[in-house]
Amino acid sequence: MKYSNISPEAFNELRKKEGYVVLDVRTPGEVAEEAISGHIAINLFDPAFRSKVENLDKSKHYLVYCRSGNRSANACALMADMGFENLYNLAGGIGAWRSVKVA
Repeated sequence: MKYSNISPEAFNELRKKEGYVVLDVRTPGEVAEEAISGHIAINLFDPAFRSKVENLDKSKHYLVYCRSGNRSANACALMADMGFENLYNLAGGIGAWRSVKVA
């Protein structure tokens, strides 16, 4: 596996660090309902997803999430194939994030 599945608690700790970017790969409608603060939103289903991701800095660490963890896992795999090396998938997605009440 070219990325790590991490817990909401680990995700929360890492997002506070320098050089870590929170990437939301859900649809604009989902993002409008609820999102993790400080995120960048790039919809995995957007036909331009790949070209938008290519503009991101590969030296950064990406904390990727979606609703349940499946789309973000797919996004991580795609990004790894594109040469990104520091990828972390939020296991359980925003649902898991919400359930642990992370600040």
